[in-house]
Amino acid sequence: MPLTLQEYRISSFEQRLMNEIEFRLERTPVDESDDEIQHEEIPTGKYIAPIFDKRLKHFRVMEGSPITFTCKIVGIPIPKIYWFKDGKQISKKNTHFKMSREEDGTCSLHIEASTSDDDGNYTIMAANPQGRVSCSGHLMVQSIPVRGRLSTLQPHRARSRVPEGGDKEAVQERFFRPYFLQAPGDMVAHEGRLCRLDCKVSGLPTPDLTWLLNGKPVLPDGTHKMLVRETGVHSLLIDPLSQNDAGTYTCLATNKTGQNSFSLELTVVAKEVKKAPMFLEKLQNCGVPEGYPVRLECRVVGMPPPVFYWKKDNETIPSNRERMSMHQDTTGYVCLLIQPARKADAGWYTLSAKNEAGIVSCTARLDIYGKYWLVNKTNQNLFSMTVLAVN
Repeated sequence: MPLTLQEYRISSFEQRLMNEIEFRLERTPVDESDDEIQHEEIPTGKYIAPIFDKRLKHFRVMEGSPITFTCKIVGIPIPKIYWFKDGKQISKKNTHFKMSREEDGTCSLHIEASTSDDDGNYTIMAANPQGRVSCSGHLMVQSIPVRGRLSTLQPHRARSRVPEGGDKEAVQERFFRPYFLQAPGDMVAHEGRLCRLDCKVSGLPTPDLTWLLNGKPVLPDGTHKMLVRETGVHSLLIDPLSQNDAGTYTCLATNKTGQNSFSLELTVVAKEVKKAPMFLEKLQNCGVPEGYPVRLECRVVGMPPPVFYWKKDNETIPSNRERMSMHQDTTGYVCLLIQPARKADAGWYTLSAKNEAGIVSCTARLDIYGKYWLVNKTNQNLFSMTVLAVN
């Protein structure tokens, strides 16, 4: 194999990083494949999930050299193919990369002249209706030695170590700039509640994380805490959230090889003032002659605006009951209109007002007078008028 292109063994860290990328890619949506493969209907039982017959390898090349990643994939129906670099999808429109596919399932990604920007992890993912699979290969691009003479290939910022088990072949372990495997997007949270910003970052050596709010460092205090879980997820916890916590958050990951960052906008929804319902005017006992309309009225306030329930003799009054209609307005005025009133409408009426902060009720008596009452009242009035006239 020419000196400009060598296969090599990657470190355990590099392998973990590639496993993380593959795990994430196989479980997240991707842009439509540039592949022209179409998945048509296949008879039941004929599906076969994608399988790698040959996997990608890891290469070390001199800058300016060509490089081709090759693998072989089988599956029914023929899988669609997606290529990624460091977890980001490579488009066919990118002329720096040439993607090809043979009839036997061999897939290739070719770079005619490699540059330092090509250094990184390359992943191919194959997908059909039966599932997704992926594998990765690492490319190490080394600068051309000064003075034009070839020397033993050594990776940039690398150190050699002897692997466990007595294998004397040196494994090159490199340093990696921080890379975010997981980062949140813009968020909307409510004032007074817990807010948590989670992210996951890789890098060697392990990066240090700094949180900024509108460009100023977020320092740990009674309401702001920075935690790291065993799974490697970093969290910024804000509890309770206040209006002062709104703004642009930036998470900055730094190690000796460089830094990386992401930003998001946090919007804080103002805390809603809650007040239990309260009667400004309660229901009043009243009575009307049969056949006349009657209004049972009161005034209630609360925040948020309460919901109202009417009952007669402890039984709920449905909103569509004949001759009865329920009314309310934004000032808190509540009314039950009965038109016309019947003897059966007599009884005890209760209004309940309820919201998130509490519930209140009040009760009043409604009496319905018969026609004889109206006749007696009329006769009494006539008698009184006659007496006054005689006097």
